[in-house]
Amino acid sequence: MKSEYKIIGDIIAENTRVLDVGCDEGILMEFLKKHKNVDIRGIEISKKKVQTCVSKGLTVIEGDAEFDLKQFPDKSFDYVVLGQTLQAFINPKIVIQELLRVGNRAIVTIPNFGHWRVRLNLLIQGTMPVTKTLPNEWYNTPNIHMCTIKDFVRFSKTMNFKIFKSFALMNKNVSNINSSNLLFKNLFCELGVFLIEK
Repeated sequence: MKSEYKIIGDIIAENTRVLDVGCDEGILMEFLKKHKNVDIRGIEISKKKVQTCVSKGLTVIEGDAEFDLKQFPDKSFDYVVLGQTLQAFINPKIVIQELLRVGNRAIVTIPNFGHWRVRLNLLIQGTMPVTKTLPNEWYNTPNIHMCTIKDFVRFSKTMNFKIFKSFALMNKNVSNINSSNLLFKNLFCELGVFLIEK
């Protein structure tokens, strides 16, 4: 299970309605269903992964979040989760707008391209980094918009949404992100987790 799932599980209240966008093979969905007793749905672009989810008894539809979130009514979920995929969309602004339209709150996790290993690899090796949170080579990565924790905080001001809570992962340790430690978190943390609302 991915490290951020525990944080997401701690954020999400019991007995709520949740949409997992880009739900992969449904691991987070199963976790939340079991531990939080949530009414959870998923949307996934891969037909094979949708079939895997359905075979587990999960309610998942095949679709591209960039275009297909429009089919969900306003505020139809308490939480909408987008795990490590914002950077793979052509237009992240539209996706964030749709997340906050469909859900009362959204939880967005991002791999931090500002982490010191990423910077060092680019400086010394002169190549795009391959790390635990960025496991693909430059030519087969789904990531088209490289984003740092600091970038996402700035993005919230540009897009005029509130970051209600924010956390950073560093070697499986979780800590809060705030204005006084933003530079440190941006340099040393591998992943950012943001609970956002309009």
